[in-house]
Amino acid sequence: MDKALEILEKYWKHNAFRHPQQEIIASVLDGKDTFALMPTGGGKSICFQVPAMMQDGICLVISPLIALMKDQVQNLQSKGIKAIALTGGIHQDEIIDLLDNCQFGNYKFLYLSPERLQSDWILERIKNLPINLIAIDEAHCVSQWGHDFRPAYLKIVQLKEFFPKVPFLALTASATLRVKEDIIAQLKLDNPNIFSKSFYRNNIAYMVFETEDKLHLLLQILSKNQEPSIVYVTNRKACSETVHQLESLGFTATFYHGGLTSKDKEKNMKLWMEEKVQVMVATNAFGMGIDKGNVKTIIHLHLPQNLENYYQETGRAGRNGDKAFAVLLNNPSDVLHAEAQFLSILPDKAFLNLVFAKLCSYFQIAYGEGIDEQFSFNLNQFCGKYNFPTLKTYNALQFLDRQGVITLSQEFSEKVSIQFIIPSKEVIRYMSLNPNDEEIMLTILRTYPGVYDMQTAFNPTLIAKKSGSDEKTVLLLLQKLKEKQLIDLIAKNNDATITLNEVREDERTINRISKHLEAQNKLKTEQLKAVLYYSTETKTCKNKLLMRYFGETIKEDCGICSYCISKSKKKSNPENVSDKILELLKMQDFNSRDIQKLTKLPKDDVIFALQNLLESDAISIKSNNLYSLK
Repeated sequence: MDKALEILEKYWKHNAFRHPQQEIIASVLDGKDTFALMPTGGGKSICFQVPAMMQDGICLVISPLIALMKDQVQNLQSKGIKAIALTGGIHQDEIIDLLDNCQFGNYKFLYLSPERLQSDWILERIKNLPINLIAIDEAHCVSQWGHDFRPAYLKIVQLKEFFPKVPFLALTASATLRVKEDIIAQLKLDNPNIFSKSFYRNNIAYMVFETEDKLHLLLQILSKNQEPSIVYVTNRKACSETVHQLESLGFTATFYHGGLTSKDKEKNMKLWMEEKVQVMVATNAFGMGIDKGNVKTIIHLHLPQNLENYYQETGRAGRNGDKAFAVLLNNPSDVLHAEAQFLSILPDKAFLNLVFAKLCSYFQIAYGEGIDEQFSFNLNQFCGKYNFPTLKTYNALQFLDRQGVITLSQEFSEKVSIQFIIPSKEVIRYMSLNPNDEEIMLTILRTYPGVYDMQTAFNPTLIAKKSGSDEKTVLLLLQKLKEKQLIDLIAKNNDATITLNEVREDERTINRISKHLEAQNKLKTEQLKAVLYYSTETKTCKNKLLMRYFGETIKEDCGICSYCISKSKKKSNPENVSDKILELLKMQDFNSRDIQKLTKLPKDDVIFALQNLLESDAISIKSNNLYSLK
């Protein structure tokens, strides 16, 4: 392994490998299929980049993350290593040139998304390359039991036929035992060497706090820890709202979500990476491939969809080895919100049947026909025509795609986005002078409150329906507002395409695949239950709970999580706490924060007493979060 260390020092400026990088590299160099489970920040890329540099030929890297591919290619190129990425938006002629370079130009790395393997001509070109290693990053995407299943990953196994002597290296940062076994089976790894690095992070304090005033607690945390932080929220609207709240209170913040343009993503990312702002407020679109060592605090304002995502997101804290904090804020209503957000959008068999039948009607496909036919498709128009909920319908279409019934092109970025570029008073003045446009404009302003502040994804079908108009009229108004320089309008002609892969058979088709739908829905329900258990369990070390979920057992409590800290604090007598609260509520109604301030008791003791009083029906909680005597 002297040569491996020499390459590590020359190109990556490290003088030693982290465990188990060296063992994984040795396995790959020995020509063995290898499975590596290494938590976020564990240095997975070194495991394929170093052995690829030690051998003749090119390393094929399959990754679903375009930003990560670009970042790794740029890093390799900056070290003088020849690397190429076949990302989306590259014209066919350019792809041909790039593949020629791979074949004849002594390139060392070819990065591509799994979807590229679905193009037969690209596959034919790849078959002729001198490939020395096939690295599959984010390998959990191949498993239907994984948290981020991508059907295109199932095509990777065909590379085994073309490169039977080339080792596969499957890499993932989050996989339960069931997912690990499924990855090995789906990729047909041949008697693989298996390496698993512990998920235990002894420098991260996992904290769960129940609070009715999340903003207040968020401000306390960010004031106490003023180093770079990430605040995760579940939707785009919450991104901009949280940034506004933080900025109004004196914090520097920016945001990141999937609806931003590439330019805005890069600009906001740069602000945070260069520490011109303290806080990045983001959806789970942010974070893959982000390697910032001094992130002090990761705060989740809402419950995550599953613990796999949660672990990956919290793992972006404390990569420099310093103590860091992973904080989850919740309140009792979060359970209902999470179930509504994550479970109510899962299609059942009846809804899947309905969507498929209406899809065939929409394209005017007769029973027993339709195979290999391709159609342009606009999701918003389809949902508007049949009054279907958009997210639930999209999930149904994705499931049909995964099962091979249809092929759904992944071109669902919003077709239209707008931003008002004049002050609100000028918009009101325009409406008073143009009463025919008023109803649509008022609907836009009510539906998209952040439309003055940023480019906002716009659904013309929804606005037409809400305003009692039609889509054509809405789009014509947008063009007029653009011409008058009232709005900045971005309209992309990027409707999706749907290809039918089999003849229309309605219920016979759905009956054949419904067992897989039931398994998927059951998995997502179990994953959310695990999140709810983690967030509400009060008698176990939080680190132990996380490790248990990922199949690890640790004997000792971590000593730094919210449970361990509360255990070490001196507890107040529960009866005395309850008595003090009851005396206080005789005067008037209070929220929990005011009760804590006035009683001067520890927060956890107050919350515990309030829960007991609620359960015993001594007090009630009103819709405005005030506690009251019964």
